[in-house]
Order: sequence, then C-alpha cells, then structure tokens
Amino acid sequence: MNNRFFRLALRLSGLLLPLVNRTNGTLVSQGKRRSYLLYVPETYSPDTPTPLVISLHGFAEWPAHQMQISHWNDLARQYGFIVVYPCGTQVPLRWRIYDFSDNDTDLLEDVTFISDLINKLETEYNLDRTRIYVNGLSNGGGMAITLSCKLSKRIAAVGSVSGAYPFLVSKCQSRPVPAILFHGTGDPIVPYLGGQASASGFSLPSIPDWVTDFAQYNSCANEPTKLPDIGAVHGIQFTDCGQNGDVVFYTIEGGGHSWPGGGSLPRSIVGNSNHDINATKMMWDFFCQHPLPEDE
Repeated sequence: MNNRFFRLALRLSGLLLPLVNRTNGTLVSQGKRRSYLLYVPETYSPDTPTPLVISLHGFAEWPAHQMQISHWNDLARQYGFIVVYPCGTQVPLRWRIYDFSDNDTDLLEDVTFISDLINKLETEYNLDRTRIYVNGLSNGGGMAITLSCKLSKRIAAVGSVSGAYPFLVSKCQSRPVPAILFHGTGDPIVPYLGGQASASGFSLPSIPDWVTDFAQYNSCANEPTKLPDIGAVHGIQFTDCGQNGDVVFYTIEGGGHSWPGGGSLPRSIVGNSNHDINATKMMWDFFCQHPLPEDE
C-alpha cells in the first residue's frame, strides 16, 4: 500500500471516524456486531412496497461520508425510496472483494452481512423485493459487483464509481445483472488503464477491458452503442444482453477518484472532480429501468 495514502487512511479512520461515522442501526452477522446508516423519507408508507438502495463507502471511508458525497438522500426524498449505507470492517474501513470462486467464510463475511441487512430491513419496512439496488465508490464499487454476483437473486441492478475490480468477472456464475459504471481517465488511485492500486497494492485490470468482459459475461451484443457526450463525459451502452442485463459505461476525461456531481474530495489526493453529470441521478434512472426479473 502507498505509504502516503495509508497514513491518510489511518488519519481519517482514527481521527475523523468517531466524529462523523453516525449510525442508526446495528445487527449481529456471523457473530459480529455490524452497523449501518439508514435514511427513510418522510413520505414512506408501510402500505406501499418501497425500493431499497444500498450504497457502499470506499476504502478508508465510512457510511456518513458516502451519504455526503453521493447525495442519495436527496433523490430518496424526491422519489420515495429507502437508502442504507452499511459499514465495512477493519482499520481503515474496507470491504472484502476477492475471487468470486473463493468460498472462504472470511471472504464472504461482508456478503453475508449485506444479505442479513436486507433480511432485517425486510422485517422492518415494506420493501419492494424486485427493486433492491446496490452501488458503491472505489472498494465499495468492487463490493457492489461482488454482491451482484453472490446475491444476484436479490439484487436487481448495480452501480459503481471508480470501482476497484481485483477479480475475473467470468468466475461470477450468476444471472446477468444490469450495471452502470463510471470511471475517470485521471484516477490516481484506481488507474483507468490498469496497474497497481495505490491504496491496496492489488493488481487491477484496464477498466475499459474489464467492462467489455463484464458485457460479454452478460451476453451483450459485441459492439456497444455510443451515447451522446455530456461535457467531458463519454458513454457507451451494451444492449441485447441476457435477461435485460444491460451494461452502461461512462468515461470521465481527466476525471479523478471521485463521485461525478457529488460532494468534493481533496484534489491533491483524488484528482479532478467532474460536475458535468450527476452519477447518482443517472444510476437511479438506470435502476428504475431494471427491476428484478420475474423468474428470480
């Protein structure tokens, strides 16, 4: 791990976390107490099945920080869905994202936690089980893809920003899960063209190549459709996919390791933050088009 980044991570987790990592829910999963931050809009009615969005923080970050930079609560208030921000483990906080084919109990601990969290929220709220979505930033984005693989019968669609993917999606062995992905060409932490991640030391693939592999796994048409440019943002969409498992990929020219249209992060650490688009709104629009297939 990059020493400068590690020192920053320890500083954030050790000094800021006790002050800002607000939680309003806990549960015991595999014998460990886990926590999360939950937002339920005032318009929620127990008489109406309500979508759930699960948003995962990045490495060395925390639930309240993910809430602040993604602005999911604003959309939840506007469109009437519930958002939950789970908390990772270890110091600095992180998610376990490894080989899909590895069934080691420790590696699947976070998958079990998210499954248990969905179970708990289903007992407390009237959730629409066909509209449970997951997204994340960086390490959280990689975890979102892991969940779409391991919990594909529960997760309708997935989103990822600056995702770290130290695994082969071809080993997933699940149904094609729709995905919307964002990555900046100037990301200093998870390189757009692949290489060693500065935070974890993982060897990471070229993001465009990984997206193509994901689309192939979802049995999409070989050639994607180019989407209209939005400022410095260029998009492509893979269609004609298995089980409506569309894949949309946005490249942010010069964009850094940050959430497009969201809260700003230190430029000296993450690079440029793009505001030509609102990744959260674009994810929600994509999610709305992709409920869980009826046969699931």
